[in-house]
Amino acid sequence: MISGMRKIEIIPIARRKLEKRSIPEDWIRETLNLPSQLVEGYGGRKVAHKKYIVEGKEYLLRVIYEEKEDLNVVLSAYLLISP
Repeated sequence: MISGMRKIEIIPIARRKLEKRSIPEDWIRETLNLPSQLVEGYGGRKVAHKKYIVEGKEYLLRVIYEEKEDLNVVLSAYLLISP
């Protein structure tokens, strides 16, 4: 099923990490709904990638999630400086 058709749940620890890392929840939803790349993570998890510009620098947002029936459960997310 396409992720854009799935509900999204952000677990509490992931929500705290997003706040600490100044990552808007809208970016999480956009990355899951329209990722530029999807890769397999550890233990059956998935990782969605999308690039964003922050203060003139390009970053890659990585959203780690698990698929549960009709739900994507966000476990973590972080930004990397894009090479």
